[in-house]
Amino acid sequence: MNVKLLKKSSRLSFSLFVFLIAITNSDGQELPYEGDVTEVRTIRRIEQHPYAWRVWQPFIIQGHKKNHLIVAFGAMVNGKKDMGDILATVSKNDGDTWGEPIPIFNHRQRQGALQFAYANPVLYKSPEQDVIWCYAMRSPIASENSEESHLVAAFTADGGFSWTQVEMAMHYTGPLILNAGIVETEIMGKKRYLLPAHRNTLAADSRGSRDHFVLSSSSLLEWKLEAFIPQPIDARVFLHEGNIAPGDRKGELKMVMRTANYDDSSLTTNPPRAYSSVSSDGGHTWSVARPEPDLHNAKSKGYFGQASDGTHIYVYNDGPAQRGREPGFPNGGRTSLRYKIKSAGRDWSEELTFYHAGIKNSYPTLVEVAPGDFRCVWDSGTADVSRTHIHFGKLKLKP
Repeated sequence: MNVKLLKKSSRLSFSLFVFLIAITNSDGQELPYEGDVTEVRTIRRIEQHPYAWRVWQPFIIQGHKKNHLIVAFGAMVNGKKDMGDILATVSKNDGDTWGEPIPIFNHRQRQGALQFAYANPVLYKSPEQDVIWCYAMRSPIASENSEESHLVAAFTADGGFSWTQVEMAMHYTGPLILNAGIVETEIMGKKRYLLPAHRNTLAADSRGSRDHFVLSSSSLLEWKLEAFIPQPIDARVFLHEGNIAPGDRKGELKMVMRTANYDDSSLTTNPPRAYSSVSSDGGHTWSVARPEPDLHNAKSKGYFGQASDGTHIYVYNDGPAQRGREPGFPNGGRTSLRYKIKSAGRDWSEELTFYHAGIKNSYPTLVEVAPGDFRCVWDSGTADVSRTHIHFGKLKLKP
């Protein structure tokens, strides 16, 4: 090999590495930002995963002890879309420092002649069990994307430092896409766990569909289809990535969903709004989906949840869709994260700033560790490149 060419290639590789470090975390310091989230720090960066080109979609949960946090996230394999590995990192000091990630699902570990890739972790801690679960999507690595995935699970019995994969008994055998956490409920007097999911078979099949639905389980190992979310009567909407939380009335469950145009998923609804559906029977049936006039959604996952005092919170991206252009958004959407809160019996608050630093941000997930006190994760990027690192922060709701 030409020695001069080798030296030039090495210098270019080193320069690119330095550039990536500089744009994700200048001199080891977090970028200045606006917003109510505090103690922001970077958990993981893309350059720490040489085989990946994105780190994306983190999910956070509180462990069994105080200050014990677990974050699962994806590392997207080079050349694939929303497909890769799922890893977990653990903090024992309330997010101040984070351990080296532990693989939960590894695309390089074959199952006989089969090789899979994984996406979209969902962590869950059952009050009746000592283990913590991680659910995710699994698809053959030869797939074009992860939208024809099926459900897979693993559990940890040591607080996130090792994971055991399990196969589940699935009575729903169609494709699914996960994004939101599990909730515990009662259906006809029996305890059930609900897992929201959706499918997008219309993307590859003109006779396919775009449906939001709910899976249920009594054991966290055996899952069945519990219900579909009914479409609006006047015009269909691509309902997806919905979060379930207690609703406005006693015994009610509410799901708030990301939206897009049903027939052309590159378009937002008009106007761009989240849609919601409610259940009064524990999740067995759901109301017809309707727009939430105060909740913006431009084709990006939001977070909808409820604090222990009954206050609802909605965290979302403002502005246009990811590739849209509007005044104030020269690099498209999925930049600033905003939020609104809603006390019981009241209207949604004005728009508040969660995190804004002039860079790409998306896919927030929160967990309440004390009344009104949340720990938060989301994926971040640069001004024009998404998902180069995973962010962590803290948010205290103000009355």
